Amino acid sequence: MSGFIVAAAQYPIDRLSRWEAYAAKLERWVAEAAAGGAALAVFPEYGAMELAALDPATMGDLAGSLHSVAALAPQVDALHAALAQRHGLHILAASLPVRRGDGRFVNRARLFAPNGKVGVQDKLVMTRFEREQWHVSAGGPLHLFETTLGPIGVTICYDSEFPLLARALVESGCELLLVPSCTDSLHGYWRVRIGAQARALEGQLVAVQAPTVGLAEWSPAVDVNRGAAGFYGPPDLGFPEDGVIATGREGEAQWLFAEVDLNRVREARREGAVRPVAHWPEQPGAAPLPAVVRLDLR
Repeated sequence: MSGFIVAAAQYPIDRLSRWEAYAAKLERWVAEAAAGGAALAVFPEYGAMELAALDPATMGDLAGSLHSVAALAPQVDALHAALAQRHGLHILAASLPVRRGDGRFVNRARLFAPNGKVGVQDKLVMTRFEREQWHVSAGGPLHLFETTLGPIGVTICYDSEFPLLARALVESGCELLLVPSCTDSLHGYWRVRIGAQARALEGQLVAVQAPTVGLAEWSPAVDVNRGAAGFYGPPDLGFPEDGVIATGREGEAQWLFAEVDLNRVREARREGAVRPVAHWPEQPGAAPLPAVVRLDLR
């Protein structure tokens, strides 16, 4: 498939009192994405932290919120898998903390295919808040997801600001880069947005950013959320002159829909006015890239 609709969430962090309220919210959001014709719905980084509110005893504590949300991961994933199959679309679930066998917590996004298959992507480079205050650790490796839509990569928020990660995905065949984000200031939003746009330029691909929005003053982890969803391509053949395909209104809870045509990505790489994908190795200091593991979700 070359052309399809993608829905990028500007997702609000709500204070929910029961699991059923979360399930109803997610079901509503996914149904709206499907009704808009989306073949892929992209949720943000740490959107699942709203589940910390289900445990009032720990929701105001950084460490406690990690433990309480991680404990719900199997239920969260089962719900997403069921919704992907029911609505016949791919879902990049909002990332959440997952506790590994060594006791460390990682920040993990999961891509659910409508056929029941699922792949995971951990964040590789942690922000100062994650490493110094929250004690969330780097995970990995990088994964390229082979899907019926095309080859998809994920760089979670801060990861999008590091070009070698996206470049490794590009060299493995990535044509669509998903950038789930969670930023507490417009400075942070613009850092991630500029990173996504730069990766679209360098990799001659489409980058899709999906942020958390709104206030959640009860949560020390995701209390302030600023940002807007966006679709970005290379400013070249087949794409807008500024590379901006679509952007949402900052701070509003909504889906942003746009058509993604991966044939345009392939044409830009072949016939564009510039060919940064092909010419990347010519830059002085081009470095060895991290390994990428291919996962077949078709």
